[in-house]
Order: sequence, then structure tokens, then C-alpha cells
Amino acid sequence: MRTLLWSGYTILILVVAACVTFAVLGASVSLDYLWGLLVFVPLAAVGFSDLLQTRHAILRNYPVIGHMRFVLEAIRPELRQYLIEDERDPVPFSREQRALVYRRAKNVDDKQPFGTVRDVNAHTHGWINHSILPVQIEDADFRVTIGGSDCRQPYSASIINISGTSFGAVSGNAIMALNKGAKLGGFAHNTGEGSISPYHRRHGGDIIWQVASGYFGCRTPEGRFDPEAFARQAASDQVKMIEIKLSQGAKPGHGGVLPKAKITEEIAQTRGVPRDRDCVSPVRHSEFSTPIELMGFIARLRELSGGKPIGLKMCVGHRYEFMALAKAMIETGVAPDFITIDGAEGGTGAAPLELVNNVGMPMVDALAFTHNTLVGAGVRHRTRLAASGKIVSGYDVCRAFALGADYVNIARGFMFSVGCIQSRACHTNQCPTGVATQSQWRQRALVVDDKAARVANFHHNTLHAVAEVVGAAGLYHPEDLRPHHLHMRGPGNMVTRADRIYDWLEEGALIDGTADKVMREEWDRAQAAAFAPTEIGVEMRPPEVAAAPVS
Repeated sequence: MRTLLWSGYTILILVVAACVTFAVLGASVSLDYLWGLLVFVPLAAVGFSDLLQTRHAILRNYPVIGHMRFVLEAIRPELRQYLIEDERDPVPFSREQRALVYRRAKNVDDKQPFGTVRDVNAHTHGWINHSILPVQIEDADFRVTIGGSDCRQPYSASIINISGTSFGAVSGNAIMALNKGAKLGGFAHNTGEGSISPYHRRHGGDIIWQVASGYFGCRTPEGRFDPEAFARQAASDQVKMIEIKLSQGAKPGHGGVLPKAKITEEIAQTRGVPRDRDCVSPVRHSEFSTPIELMGFIARLRELSGGKPIGLKMCVGHRYEFMALAKAMIETGVAPDFITIDGAEGGTGAAPLELVNNVGMPMVDALAFTHNTLVGAGVRHRTRLAASGKIVSGYDVCRAFALGADYVNIARGFMFSVGCIQSRACHTNQCPTGVATQSQWRQRALVVDDKAARVANFHHNTLHAVAEVVGAAGLYHPEDLRPHHLHMRGPGNMVTRADRIYDWLEEGALIDGTADKVMREEWDRAQAAAFAPTEIGVEMRPPEVAAAPVS
């Protein structure tokens, strides 16, 4: 009996005892005691249900009290975020990073008192060297012209733009706030692969239309590319550039995923997909299977769009595959007007854990590699490089420029500016702030006009932060930053300049054979006729890929 009393059944025994006690008192003393049964009888029913169920071992051994485990598990992220998390714990964005975005979005003081809270002697700490002769930069509206010699409608872009935020993954109110903020601030809003929704068009902000393997917004009922539908969408004055998405940093090798629970009739119409299943894009495009074919697709889209800039978005994987793209540029004479390099640290609404954690090249390494490859191949002048992946501060932007970027794209930082609190419920349709949900009740809390102003504020204040860092280095524009301006502390407390960490190639070094041995070996493996390395031969398109529809 003693063992039973102090076992996992203790709480259930006490609950049953309370039921008996209140029943006896109600019958013998006063009916008022019967109110206690309203509390303890349901608890007893839960307890006996726990004993009889077979799904959860915890509840069978610890009836009633075992539910506390599930309650605590459910609120663990919130407890950690608000009570336990350190200011600099990157999960995936630290409280310090989020607070910086919130302050800049609200136009409140973002200055830090009493000195840095970071360990400047820690491994991976980085900084930009300053000059004895700093520069006062008056105009922080830094811009870059995107569009090569084959482009008839080049675009003057801000160096900071909103990265892909698909309608469906993100609510209609959030899309409107982001797009209106882009309009107010004079920068561009990438649609993500979910196509151009009515919410992207409501306020007329500049759009970068992303076309992924599902061809949403320009697809046939069978899931193939529809050139006529593409031309109609691309003709809009609001569409400034088109981005062909090859892969995404958070889930490279995996198609975009929109859970069935989040697909409304409006989303289904925007994308051209059914509502009775998850919207999972094919893992690869059906319009091309070789680097040369991809260059042909770029030329085709450029013509269909009336000469607008056409670019690529990718997370770098096999190095020889990117080098194969460079060889195809040389062989065909066609080049993308821009290439967006998405780091493995990039964000997403939903992705398999293994792809998020262990597939794809981080942005810093990928950016240095792609810049070097294009320089070594002699085609760097033909295309602009954009960097994307966990960028929120002025230093983050400057680091990307020092490693070869021409501009940057930010998604989660702008999501913070419209109210995201990093609850990490993006895939559940239960985002508490109305950012990543299609629930009308939840997204009504996101007031478009208020959040649009915060989007513009965050962009404006981050540009000024960039100007302060650039000016401190004695420079006038972020494009003046070079690898030697960036320093990083590595293993053994060694401080190394970025131009010593990576081998920076001279113009045409891959062509004339003067590149370092590792780069030359990868270059020799690449071939314009196939993404496969030369030792495998020419990769053939599998018949089933040519007609693969969206599932």
C-alpha cells in the first residue's frame, strides 16, 4: 500500500479520495460541498482515461500529473526566450539582434551604453578596420544598378531589399505592410516563390518576382512553365526584376513547402494549386537540366519580360556546379543580371531538420567562393552578386560587401520589423502576431499602416548604420569595402584578414591557369554541357523530370 501511495498514481489516488470526501460531506453535512465534485470528478475521469490509453507511457504511469510534462514542453520555447536565454544566444537570432531591429523599426534610440557586451577576444569575433581619417557620409541612400548589356530595363536598386517572403507562408497583412514599407523607403520586395498576390500589388512597391520550380503564377495546369502567363505577369511596371530560384539556403535540394492547413482559396488561386494537399514544389526545374539550357532559359525570360533583369537565387552546394554556370556564361555569351547567394543559415517557414542544420554552404564561404569564381572566369563584371542569410545589422551588410556582394537581401529582419517575435510557429498557422498565418483573426492584429512605417524605418536606419561603418573605415560607399578591411579572430586567438583566409583570384585566373590548385581542380571538373563533373560525363535529363508537376 505504501509503495502504491508514493508511486506515479499518487495524484490520481488523492483526486479519487477528494471525490469521495466531497461526496460524503455533501451527503452528510451540506450540499455546498458537492461543488468540489465539479473540480475533482473531471480530474478523476482524466486520470482513469490516462490509465486506459496506450499512446503515452508517461500518462499511463503518471495519470493526471503527467499532463504537466506536455504543458511545460509546449511552453518551453517561450520560457527559454523570455526567462533563460542570454542576450547573445543565437536561436536563431539573439535577443540583442531582435532588439536592434525593433528599436530601429520604431525609430527609437538604438545606442548602447557602457561599452560592448560581447567578448571581443572570442573565436569568430569579426570587425571592420577603421581609419585615422574617417569620412562623414551625408547621403546614405546607397544604390546599385542591376542589368547587364543584354538588359533593356535596368533597375536602380537599394543595397538593402526584402528577401523572398511568399504569400501563403506570410499573411496578406504582412505582405501589404512589407510592400508598402518598400514603397515608402524606395527599395524592392521579393515575392518569394508563392507568386505575385493581390497584396503585393495593393500599394505598388517595387517587386522582384521569384520564379521557382513550381512556376507559381506562370504555370500550366500540369505544372509546367507557361510563357504567356509569365509575359503577362512580367509586363507589370511594378515588376522590376525576375529571380529564378534554384535552391534555398534553409532547405537546399528540397522544394518549397506550404502545409495544407495554410492554403486558402486565395492562395490556391494565386499559385494555381489545389487545396486538398500540401503544396510541395518539385525539387528541380523542368525547363532545364544543364548549365547551357539554364542560360537559354535566362535569355528566354529576358525576352518575354521585355528586357528586364533576370537573375538566379541559389545556395551553393557542389562547387563544380557553380563553376559549370560560369563556363556556360562564357560559352553561350548569356549571363544572369544578378545572382543571389543564400547562405545555409537562411530562414524558412518549414523544412526538414537535416537540411536546415547540415546541408548547404554558409553565406560567408559561399559569397567568397562565387565572387572568386566569377572573377577568375572573367565574367564578374557581367553580373551583380546579392547576399542573403541572417543579415540584420550595418556590420552584417558591410561584411557581405567586403566579401564580394553588391547588395543584400533581408527577410527575417524585416519580419521582425512588422512584429515577428521569433515564436517559431510559422508552419502551424498559429503565429501569435499575425505575420506567418492565414488566420483572419490572428492577422487582424497586424495593422498595415503602422507596420509599413516600421519597415521603412528599419531600412532607413540600417542604411545610416552602414554609412557610419563605411565612413569610419575612411570610405564613401559600401562598394569600396574589400576583404582586407574585414578581420576575423580564428582558432588559437589568431587574427586574420579576410584576404588571407580565402585565396582571392585575379581577373581571368581560372582561364589562364594561374588560380590556386584547389580552384583549378574544381574548374577542370566543371563542364558547361552538364552539371555533373567531367568524370561522370554528360548528365542526361531523366524522362520523368521533364513532366514533373507540383504535388
